[in-house]
Amino acid sequence: MIQAEEILEALRSFENEEQRRILCRFFKTGKGEYGEGDRFLGLKVPQTRAVVRHARLQVPFAEISKLLSSEYHEARLAGFLLLVEEMSAALPKRRKVQPESAARRREIARFYLESGHRANNWDLVDLSAPYILGQYLLHEPEQRGVLDKLAASSNLWENRIAIVSTAALIRAGQFEDSLHIASLLLSHPHDLIHKAVGWMLREVGKRDIDVLHDYLEANSHAMARTTLRYSIERMSPSERKHWLTR
Repeated sequence: MIQAEEILEALRSFENEEQRRILCRFFKTGKGEYGEGDRFLGLKVPQTRAVVRHARLQVPFAEISKLLSSEYHEARLAGFLLLVEEMSAALPKRRKVQPESAARRREIARFYLESGHRANNWDLVDLSAPYILGQYLLHEPEQRGVLDKLAASSNLWENRIAIVSTAALIRAGQFEDSLHIASLLLSHPHDLIHKAVGWMLREVGKRDIDVLHDYLEANSHAMARTTLRYSIERMSPSERKHWLTR
């Protein structure tokens, strides 16, 4: 088994001061900003992924929890990516019934939900939620009520997990939950949720433009401008103008 400190040591080997300063600006770590106080080692995502590939399926939850509690953004990202690897390994295999895999998926999803508040920036959510919670809910549809709880949370990042997790369902051609959670979050005050909701609506439209059109007909008047712009981004200039000038 690999320990959290070994992973942190591997991450530190890529430490880069110039990249650290860039990331601090990019992820809004200044006073009053959404990432206030976050600390970076200065890694690029492929470097973190390289460390995770070496350690995949060899890190117990107790050690992953230590990474998720780290002051360093890249350590938390590594922890979530390790959970992505765990969920991937527990997904159903074609023509093979594996009851133990279903139990493992529940265990991973439960751990992720307990740790979701530690995904305290948009990249940590976007690189984990669809591949952990989203994949779990794809195979356990009766558990999708958890999305409503996350959408109703007072925690910004849990709200984003609620909508971004549905990317896995959208890819499977299942749109109902995405549209439902989008509606719950339409009046959310934060721009990061406006963007995420618009993004998921755009993903729905890429697969079924009629579904998106129907949703916009019913809800565009209630959308933040950012949400609307994101959702119609793939449309023709004339279509975009239509929705923006209604």
